[in-house]
Amino acid sequence: MNNDSITKRIALVVDDSMLIRHTVSRFMESRGFAVENADNGQAALEIIARRSPDIIVTDMEMPKMGGAELIAALKRSAGTANIPVIVVTASLGADHPGKTCAGAAATVRKDIDIEQQLAVALSAIFGNQVGDRARGAKA
Repeated sequence: MNNDSITKRIALVVDDSMLIRHTVSRFMESRGFAVENADNGQAALEIIARRSPDIIVTDMEMPKMGGAELIAALKRSAGTANIPVIVVTASLGADHPGKTCAGAAATVRKDIDIEQQLAVALSAIFGNQVGDRARGAKA
């Protein structure tokens, strides 16, 4: 069976910034993911109720429900507790390199090398299969 016949992994990108959603979604699609989008944690939970993602990439500060509340809701449910979460944030200072937000598998800063950081996070979470693709050409 080849990879084309395998169901695509699903990524859920949650951010109130349309630019960040677009950038992260394009990156994830280039790595073979089908992508769903939400502009806040509440909308993300509605999507998750219909379609379980394999990974969630979320901002922390959003209207209605932020990333911390979304992660807490995911961890409370057995059906979603093990979904890896990558936090994308602008507020992580340079004095906290490599710091991971509570409940997240990785934390990525919103800056010029966001795609490089996402590639490293995907490799750490999914291993070589996605990691090799993540180290490939830029999206």
